[in-house]
Amino acid sequence: MNRSSFTIKKILILVLILAVPGFLYYLLTAKGKNRYKPLAIYGPKQVAKTGHKFHGKYIPDTIYHKLPNFEFTNQEGKTVKLSDFDYKVFVVNLFYTQCPEVCGKVNKNIDRLAGAFRKNRMVKFVSITVDSEFDNTARLQAYAKPWGYTADKWMFLRGDTATTYNVARNGLLINAVKMNNNFVFDSKLVLIDAEKRIRGYYDGTNLQEVVKLNDEIKVQIAEELRKIKAPN
Repeated sequence: MNRSSFTIKKILILVLILAVPGFLYYLLTAKGKNRYKPLAIYGPKQVAKTGHKFHGKYIPDTIYHKLPNFEFTNQEGKTVKLSDFDYKVFVVNLFYTQCPEVCGKVNKNIDRLAGAFRKNRMVKFVSITVDSEFDNTARLQAYAKPWGYTADKWMFLRGDTATTYNVARNGLLINAVKMNNNFVFDSKLVLIDAEKRIRGYYDGTNLQEVVKLNDEIKVQIAEELRKIKAPN
């Protein structure tokens, strides 16, 4: 190989190194606007009386399903309200401390997620007991301790039966039933955005689903940050 061709190859490699990141950035953005596909919004929808114009065309606004207001108590005995999740992205699931094997699997997967987002203050994890009569504050604290997270990152919540089942059935839109001394409930993890809307359902016992949730939490974070930075 002569010196001239070697020099040309070095130049081509340098051009590729410089060009590829810019090309990838171009694919992901257009004039500063992220081109990722937003996550779906789940639950019943209503057409609002208000609207907006897009490219000169009037489009009615949509009223999306949102979580109802609630008031629970966490593993430290502190009151937690829905408003505490303003400007947050959070993942919710149901459990109870005497739950057999399935809750252990779900908890291990939440642990993976909570560890990945440990330093991100925008992301929270919320586990709501369906057995508030047995799961008092002391039991929740003992149940939470082995996982090693603060109550600010991973909350184990309890509330009165009416509130708990209302949030599950009418808020999260997942099954939760007490039959005799047994509890039947969905093991799904539910992703909630900063506007308290449902953005995804994931099988909490399935690692592939949890990996997908990990990715989609990041997508939702990007969406929330865009809202914050968007000009009025």
